[in-house]
Amino acid sequence: MRSAPPKPPDSSDQSEQTSAKKPSSRAQKKSRGFTPLAPVRFVQGVGTSLVGIAVVMALLAGVGVWRSGDRFLEGLRLMLTAPQPEPEVDVRSVIIHKLQGASELTTAIFAMEAVVPTTSDRTLAGYVIGKTNLLYIAYGEVRAGVDLSRLDPSQITTGPESVRIQLPPAQILDSKLDVERSEVYDYDRGFLGLGPDNAPELQEMAQRQALQKITRAACSEGILTAANERAQLVVSQLLSPLAFESVQVDTQTPDELTCAGLANSDTVN
Repeated sequence: MRSAPPKPPDSSDQSEQTSAKKPSSRAQKKSRGFTPLAPVRFVQGVGTSLVGIAVVMALLAGVGVWRSGDRFLEGLRLMLTAPQPEPEVDVRSVIIHKLQGASELTTAIFAMEAVVPTTSDRTLAGYVIGKTNLLYIAYGEVRAGVDLSRLDPSQITTGPESVRIQLPPAQILDSKLDVERSEVYDYDRGFLGLGPDNAPELQEMAQRQALQKITRAACSEGILTAANERAQLVVSQLLSPLAFESVQVDTQTPDELTCAGLANSDTVN
């Protein structure tokens, strides 16, 4: 007995099997790394819109230039060639730089010749057995003025056409003896030469006393007041090239006590 031949598969079954075995084209693209095209199309659309806007703006600008003509070009030229603001200069710094170049401004000099005696004793058992006398003639000078290096901007007031300066107080700048013009006038060791032979020490003592004497005389003669008055004139002349219409120079009252204290200076040149 023969068995029945196998039944051919139904076409619908074949199609279902085929579709089950073969993935769709979209699934195949996704599995192969492809992404949807919607975001790309969106970016392309935005870029196209921006280009269009830029073209429209350029056309409008061109029309504006064409209609305005020379006025637009002239405005552009003025904008590019506008004058730059001039740099500001602190006039006070210029004044200080000019005045400090003079540093210690000597405006008064007092010169004097002084005769100074000095003596030294030799003793024995408390009794003076000999005496040495030295007579020294000294020539000295005292310089007074204003130290312009102490000037600062707070002491300067400027206006459009004016300047006002308050100078530091006048002071003794230097006091010295001119040893070339000074000399020992007399040196005596007394009877039988029993006085001590100490001429160098007596001469040095005479020089210190002479310098103190000359400086005290300069202070008592008003050297600081004279220095103040002349400093006003000199500083005004120094500032004249700056072309101010009004220059006012104020001074400070000198310290006479300081002047007297410097009388103890022993500078010798």
